Amino acid sequence: MSPRPNTQITPEGFELFRDGDRELARVVRAGFAPQKSVFATPNEFRQQLGFIVYGAGKTIGRHKHNPIRREIVGTPEVVLVRSGRCAVDLFDDDDAPVGSVELGQGDVIVFVSGGHGFRMIEDTILLEVKQGPYTAEQDKVHF
Repeated sequence: MSPRPNTQITPEGFELFRDGDRELARVVRAGFAPQKSVFATPNEFRQQLGFIVYGAGKTIGRHKHNPIRREIVGTPEVVLVRSGRCAVDLFDDDDAPVGSVELGQGDVIVFVSGGHGFRMIEDTILLEVKQGPYTAEQDKVHF
């Protein structure tokens, strides 16, 4: 799969991959180094990905998070390429191929909608973060 989906670069430098008006994924490249705190995802996304910037000597005060009940439909997923290179194939909500994006060491992708698959270009280690609990038999549909 070689065509690239419709892409847009945000003012902060994040790559948005779209199928028409529907966003499929966001990529943050390894070299992204903000000077101030910025989130790669808007507040309404099911999962938040942000870069919080602190100067030397600053601290984050001790804290814990309130047990706020949230209802999440679907399985939000973020993948970091720890090492290697891979191609991510993106699909629309009807399982039709939209295009591919290549990721390398340190790149991060946030899946927003549609489907996806991976092809390893090199030996690759992926760090995957998703909403749990994970139920393998109910969580995925292969197409």
